[in-house]
Amino acid sequence: MQQPMLNIAVRAARAAGDIITRRLERLDTVAVESKARNDFVSEVDREAEAKIIQTLKRSYPEHGILAEESGEQKGDGHVWIIDPLDGTTNFLHGFPHFAVSIALQYQSRIEHGVIYDPVRQELFTASRGGGAELNNRRIRVSRRRSLEGALLGTGFPFRGNEPDRAYMGMLTDFMKLTAGIRRPGSAALDLAYLAAGRLDGFWEFGLSRWDIAAGALLVREAGGIVGDLRGGDDYMASGDIIGANPKVFHHMMQVIEPHRAALEASAK
Repeated sequence: MQQPMLNIAVRAARAAGDIITRRLERLDTVAVESKARNDFVSEVDREAEAKIIQTLKRSYPEHGILAEESGEQKGDGHVWIIDPLDGTTNFLHGFPHFAVSIALQYQSRIEHGVIYDPVRQELFTASRGGGAELNNRRIRVSRRRSLEGALLGTGFPFRGNEPDRAYMGMLTDFMKLTAGIRRPGSAALDLAYLAAGRLDGFWEFGLSRWDIAAGALLVREAGGIVGDLRGGDDYMASGDIIGANPKVFHHMMQVIEPHRAALEASAK
């Protein structure tokens, strides 16, 4: 993979961010639909996604697309995984925490990732084997060695048949062992913050590939570990993800393990 692909992804993310911030000033005019309970899509999601796809396809017409709103388009083995507005509910309330997320997958490996916060104008980027950056400055995961004093990010189950009891058990245990838990409402930004050392760990379940593809690469390239409920690498398929630096990851898995069986059973 070549750097030009990352540059095109950055261009697409910034273009989508411009659409989002312009519409943020007139939220009362934004048309909204409900996809499912507590799961919304706005015309801004669709406009931003169309702009991203247009930008990517202009340079790489042979590439495939996997986008949250418009679905999948087959290609030559390269697949752009797109979430045009991660944190739609935040956006619709004027709560300034949301992001554009774009990743490029080739032959099952994520090669490039971009997460762009248009409100703060923070651009997180990563390329496989090339490290992770925030506004062109290298970033690393935190150096914390245990859960004591750690700040963790998470996302609450919200789509109906979610494993609430198992999740709440984990949440309770983590609250006892850490400095605090944060639930800002954008998994993509949470993972970017983890890569930048702003969070010491992150866990969430039932996510989609577009929620985590770019963020997972950022964390790995910043020196962290991402895994599924068993600590393996099936998080893209399962949507269940745990991330942290190596030492905190180990401690997080120890807390999660007693609740894992109940979580997996409830998901069947």
